[in-house]
Amino acid sequence: MGPLGIVRIQSGQNIQQTGSLDKVVSWAHQFPYAHPLWFGQFIGFLNIYEPDYAKAVYSRGDPKAPDVYDFFLQWIGRGLLVLEGPKWFQHRKLLTPGFHYDVLKPYVALFAESTRVMLDKWEEKAQEGKSFDIFCDVGHMALNTLMKCTFGRGDTGLGHRDSSYYLAVSDLTLLMQQRLVSFHYHNDFIYWLTPHGRRFLRACQVAHDHTDQVIRERKAALQDEKVRKKIQNRRHLDFLDILLGAQDEDDSKLSDADLRAEVDTFMFGGHDTTTSGISWFLYCMALYPEHQHRCREEVREILGDQDSFQWDDLGKMTYLTMCIKESFRLYPPVPQVYCQLSKPVTFVDGRSLPAGSLISMHIYALHRNSAVWPDPEVFDPLRFSTENASKRHPFSFMPFSAGPRNCIGQQFAMSEMKVVTAMCLLHFEFSLDPSRLPIKMLQLVLRSKNGIHLHLKPLGPGSGK
Repeated sequence: MGPLGIVRIQSGQNIQQTGSLDKVVSWAHQFPYAHPLWFGQFIGFLNIYEPDYAKAVYSRGDPKAPDVYDFFLQWIGRGLLVLEGPKWFQHRKLLTPGFHYDVLKPYVALFAESTRVMLDKWEEKAQEGKSFDIFCDVGHMALNTLMKCTFGRGDTGLGHRDSSYYLAVSDLTLLMQQRLVSFHYHNDFIYWLTPHGRRFLRACQVAHDHTDQVIRERKAALQDEKVRKKIQNRRHLDFLDILLGAQDEDDSKLSDADLRAEVDTFMFGGHDTTTSGISWFLYCMALYPEHQHRCREEVREILGDQDSFQWDDLGKMTYLTMCIKESFRLYPPVPQVYCQLSKPVTFVDGRSLPAGSLISMHIYALHRNSAVWPDPEVFDPLRFSTENASKRHPFSFMPFSAGPRNCIGQQFAMSEMKVVTAMCLLHFEFSLDPSRLPIKMLQLVLRSKNGIHLHLKPLGPGSGK
């Protein structure tokens, strides 16, 4: 039975600093299963990065969000991310139909629409012949896409209220990241007295007012039978339509507070994660041109004489999908998640933890665990061939978490990733800027301290119709 060491982080900033992610990987070599991780003097987690330990915690579906992160609730409320018990089960059941592939199919056109706007922007930037940071543009595209899929509109036709909401979501995401890494900001009383805290509350109010008003307007519109039929016959339903129509066998529906919480959770959970995933994937393509070339040839062959991708095309992108998964392995959009045990747990080696214990699931270290992944630093998409993947522990790869509480939106995210990355590869050849290599930084998502700067070479007319 391997040793459990104790690692003490004296400052909230230290665990976020350059090299901290790979430091945890080195600790994983020293302590094969897990180790206690202390943030300051009072908050202790068991930091785990081994598949059987992950299975013991996540296969039961009863971990909950730790109390220390209650400040997330100020924005996103009690949606799926933080709910537990029967209420979580009810919401999960009501929301699941909203992510069925029949609902997702028409979103392919929306993904492509937002991506084209970004590619046009990149076309202009690429003319200058210099590298540029792609992260912000990908973030704008991802948020625009979510606005379309959630509320039925994007930045092409935003009114003043929608634009304010758009800016508020960007602001809230940044402010939550800043609060996460500043221990003195974890205290509500102190935080609300700071300029950051007051700015957070103002942005929260804008976001909540927007969501509440859209819900009120949509519910009122649905009272009119003609409008209701028009909405139901639209080319696609947006996420809000799905939520408003959701009911269980007892005819229970989501309350207005529940509706707002799930909409805010979807906006929060689906924006920065997708931005991180796409940006690091394109970095991997620049870093490994042979895989970039092979992905591009595959998507060209699939597109053929079509003007745009169809839903059925996504399932044919086998090599691109393997490359996306390998980039998720090396650069997971959410590198570390926290939970609190609702019940005691006993691990495979006989060690146990009581209910109430805090767990840190270190996905980044799990994905680079050399006991699970031979040559973990090597980019090898064939790890995710059907044959190789079937031999691996089901909890060895967790970009969308795992078990009953896995990410409900993972099909949505993967579909968006495929459409966006396929279109990017058809339009541009990506290469590194050796003088501005990204510096990994752990925040709510995996970011780069200095952005992700790439050179983009346009591939000319007809490359990606």
